[in-house]
Amino acid sequence: MGMKILLLIVFFAVMVGVGFYSRRHTKSVDGFVLGGRNVGPWLTAFAYGTSYFSAVVFVGYAGQFGWKYGLASTWIGLGNAVIGSLLAWVVLGRRTRVMTQHLQSKTMPEFFGQRFDSEVLKIVASLIVFIFLIPYTASVYNGLSRLFGMAFNIPYAICVVVMAVFTAIYVILGGYMATAINDFIQGIIMLFGIVAVIGAVLSGQGGFIEAIRTMAEIPSDVAITQGQPGAFTSFFGPDPLNLLGVVILTSLGTWGLPQMVGKFYAIKDEKSIQTGTIISTLFAVVISGGCYFLGGFGRLFDNPAIYNSETGAVVFDSIIPYMLSTLPDILIGIVVVLVLSASMSTLSSLVLTSSSTMTLDLLKGRVMKNMDEKKQVVVMQVLIVFFIVVSVVIALNPPTFIAQLMGISWGALAGAFLAPFMYGLYWKGVTKAAVWASFITGVGITVSNMFIGYIASPINAGAIAMLAGLVVVPVVSLLTPKMDKKAVEEIFECYDEKVVRTKKQSLE
Repeated sequence: MGMKILLLIVFFAVMVGVGFYSRRHTKSVDGFVLGGRNVGPWLTAFAYGTSYFSAVVFVGYAGQFGWKYGLASTWIGLGNAVIGSLLAWVVLGRRTRVMTQHLQSKTMPEFFGQRFDSEVLKIVASLIVFIFLIPYTASVYNGLSRLFGMAFNIPYAICVVVMAVFTAIYVILGGYMATAINDFIQGIIMLFGIVAVIGAVLSGQGGFIEAIRTMAEIPSDVAITQGQPGAFTSFFGPDPLNLLGVVILTSLGTWGLPQMVGKFYAIKDEKSIQTGTIISTLFAVVISGGCYFLGGFGRLFDNPAIYNSETGAVVFDSIIPYMLSTLPDILIGIVVVLVLSASMSTLSSLVLTSSSTMTLDLLKGRVMKNMDEKKQVVVMQVLIVFFIVVSVVIALNPPTFIAQLMGISWGALAGAFLAPFMYGLYWKGVTKAAVWASFITGVGITVSNMFIGYIASPINAGAIAMLAGLVVVPVVSLLTPKMDKKAVEEIFECYDEKVVRTKKQSLE
């Protein structure tokens, strides 16, 4: 216990220290929100990766989908690496950095407002961000607290409050740069931690080969595997179609999440994009692939402790904590710091995104007139506290499983934003009506499914919302009035600006 507490004290001290160190970057709005658009490849790549993966993945998704799909759940992690990281950087990275700087937009709602010349679009987008980031934040608290409860016997409420306080301190002190530096430190911890945990868990099962053999011998549950022998060790698992839905939601979803896309706004230069693409992809392979691979062995830890005593149903969020409870104390301490690192990095990104969106897209020039740079930064810091308090209140009484909370949040946000944002970077023909149609489709499918339940899984509903947007935007754009041609040409001029490079960078 002493070692676990010491690890936590050192961890929190470093996080707060980085906050104080980064205070010099918070003098301006651009510095507080984007680090002055001067963040290098390693910090950007780790900020992207650590914002992507949190306790939601490690505890919620890895436990639930590892139990359902066995070792085939590793495909989710590989999809996260290829689609959610590699392709996201290749398709969105450079164009996002160039156009957002040209439009002088610091947030995704501000991008919609400038790109499509509509203040109303900006306001509605900012409300969608603020509303639907809250359940995601609550899911982060929920997952982390279960591990804390297992490791320290600390009540859930205390875990939530302590984590919220320390996150607020370093984000308020240092803004984006503090979160980026802390994300880098936390990412290193995550990389070493996940490798150590996988090794220890498999070793406790007699090694990798023995663990696979035991998994293959698990009796087939007809309701899950349709009688398929060895289903939990098969290539695509017992339910490939629903597995594909999870891959789409968790991989393609990052393309439309403001806290993820916002990382591209802050990239320093071309080299940072190239290097960041590689680092971010490898990080996702290790972290996400490792998490789901570990979760795939969940059925080896079938125990009364993971079942609801009243209903007899499996409590998916308890699978990974129970699996880890069998480890030595020092490894449990490392795991707690690992998941704490992942969760605090995600949480800091969420609260910074929400506070900047509310300040720059809703309050500035409307509710609060004549806001200078200093006042905008102060308002964002106050809103960080407000957002954390609201999410804590919800987290203290979470409505459902972690995976469902995240599915609702990602489905609404990415369903609404992914298509118009991506098409808006590449295609001059996107219309305002198409953006509205995407907002309505994404939020409409997610919210209506919450109440009616016509799609059995909120995760599949989120995936369908994203794919629907990719169809709706081009179809509506072709049928509705085009934007002013001259204005659109001026926006896309940013891609044609000439730049000079040395011969060591290019022979052209």
